Amino acid sequence: MNGVHDMGGMDGFGKVEPEPNEPMFHADWEARVLAMVRAMGAAGAFNIDTSRYYRETLPPAIYLASSYYKKWFLGLENMLVDKGLVAEADIAAGRAVQPAKPLKRGKFAVSDVERVMVRGKFGREASAPAKFKPGDKVRAKNIHPATHTRLPRYARGHVGVIERDHGCQVFPDTAAMELGENPQWLYTVVFDGTQLWGADADPTVKVSIDAFEPYLEPA
Repeated sequence: MNGVHDMGGMDGFGKVEPEPNEPMFHADWEARVLAMVRAMGAAGAFNIDTSRYYRETLPPAIYLASSYYKKWFLGLENMLVDKGLVAEADIAAGRAVQPAKPLKRGKFAVSDVERVMVRGKFGREASAPAKFKPGDKVRAKNIHPATHTRLPRYARGHVGVIERDHGCQVFPDTAAMELGENPQWLYTVVFDGTQLWGADADPTVKVSIDAFEPYLEPA
């Protein structure tokens, strides 16, 4: 989708200033938010792509004014309300005021922690041969999905070269809307900086993105 979250290549946001020795969390509530998101996902409330989609749908003014984990918190809140797992009355009261809707995989337990801390596997069996191979020139399609996509806006319409084939993976655009995994081939595509940013760009710069096959066409 096109939104303020897709900030790659955008101007006016200033220089990125890394924080020296940045802690993992700046406040205890941030750790709790991460834990809640991971726990609810593990219990079957949503998948990772749905979670990303809800963060992307935050209004621009709220998105830009929110810290990283505040975005996670607001996205989680909206998602749980939409799915009927939390009611507005629960949020207003700060506690459960009505019986909870059953979770797909049941309650999250201490015994689930180790499993949840291991990154999921998203590779799947291919249903068709790959359309591209390393060395092929491809163009990122100039598409503008209304829902979640992993194709950055700055790459759309530009020509790059396939560098690597990662096999078939769960397709985020479908998974985010809970329409099935719909596995698609995933490639690393390399773009020259001048192709993306024009003749004034540093000619030595190259940008790599991971792009799913439906995002690409022969160049």
